[in-house]
Amino acid sequence: MTATLVRRALYEEVAERLRQRIFARELAPGEWIDELKIADELGISRTPLREALKVLATEGLVTMKLRRGAYVAEASPKDLADVYHLLSLLETDAARTVARQASDADLAELQALHHELEAAVDDTARFFALNEAFHLRLLELADNRWRLQLVQDLRKAMKLHRQHSLHKHGRPRAALREHRALLAALCARDPERADACMRAHFESGLRAAA
Repeated sequence: MTATLVRRALYEEVAERLRQRIFARELAPGEWIDELKIADELGISRTPLREALKVLATEGLVTMKLRRGAYVAEASPKDLADVYHLLSLLETDAARTVARQASDADLAELQALHHELEAAVDDTARFFALNEAFHLRLLELADNRWRLQLVQDLRKAMKLHRQHSLHKHGRPRAALREHRALLAALCARDPERADACMRAHFESGLRAAA
């Protein structure tokens, strides 16, 4: 049992390292994944690497091609639009729930995250991380683990494009304005306005990512 647990932990660690390389564009969309080279770089055998690639394939980050190996996934404009559509549905519903049910302490926590986001507007990497943290914390406060799991999976696919969109001129500051409006709606405990603000936020995000 111990060996099994160790092996499982190793392939999960490898999956996370490859996931971050993909998000950072060190492994670009459409690029063939050289298993021998990566196994050598990581100092591992190909067995945990192949298990890690299977995990990434289930997340939509890697495509396995018969007799050709693994490739970093390429998402079409339709794929991206579909991901944003589903995220918008799930997160607008979460925003409505938080506007109705959040405690003062919950809203204060979201405000604190937003203040950090404001301070990071000129640091793209930190801004990206804090933006995701804000969204995921809102989902946690909405208290539906199935919705949270779905969003986490969808956000992995979105990251193939999302970080690039934040580099576009003006997008971080536009995203901040959208967050301010959303936070104001949440603090006013206005579910309809929170829904509209979150929906508009995703519509703007999709336009920037396209």
